[in-house]
Amino acid sequence: MPTRIVFIRHGETAWNRIKRIQGHIDIPLNETGLEQARQIAVRLASDAQVGRGLDAIYASDLMRARQTAEPTVAALRLSLHLQAGLRERAYGAFQGHDSDEIAAKFPDAYAVWQTRDPGFAPEGGESPRVFYHRVLHTVAHIAAGHPQGHIACVTHGGVLDCVYRWARGLALDAPRDYPLLNASLNTVEIDEAGCVSIVEWGDVTHLHGSSTDDSLRAAKGSGG
Repeated sequence: MPTRIVFIRHGETAWNRIKRIQGHIDIPLNETGLEQARQIAVRLASDAQVGRGLDAIYASDLMRARQTAEPTVAALRLSLHLQAGLRERAYGAFQGHDSDEIAAKFPDAYAVWQTRDPGFAPEGGESPRVFYHRVLHTVAHIAAGHPQGHIACVTHGGVLDCVYRWARGLALDAPRDYPLLNASLNTVEIDEAGCVSIVEWGDVTHLHGSSTDDSLRAAKGSGG
């Protein structure tokens, strides 16, 4: 029996709304995001009542992920395990800017970024390749600690992107045509051989309002 992991993208932040790269900057949820976190908790508590409870909850140590996890932790009476390896990609000098500002302030780096080169890293940041291997190593380590278990990882859009590419065998420079939604539930299974398969992706049926996708204006990366 495989380990089942529900990857949950954090709720909305003010910077998500204006498509500003957050990366490792510790941005809190906005009011919409806090409400989304409550709605996630209601959904997962309901699932637990019908035999689909969680054995453990992990989260990125960034505030927006912690705040998203906390209502569920309280509802299910579980401990929250913070894991820095579940952080968003580090965008270095790009953090705190939207894509238009990056194009104006770092034109040469912006041009390379647009090529989707997996080896490109903004000054002080991670490349997609380094980020991808960091995420996969972290997820594999977490899964190994819960054989045949059912756990949740509250994390970021970029981490979800890595997990999806891993499951589908997609190249890091392949364009994205799948959603990375705020407060979405994205369920995968990892078997004993380390093979991952998608059970369900982009589930936002628990939300009463809309959910923002992790994308940037005129840009090729994610930063939520």
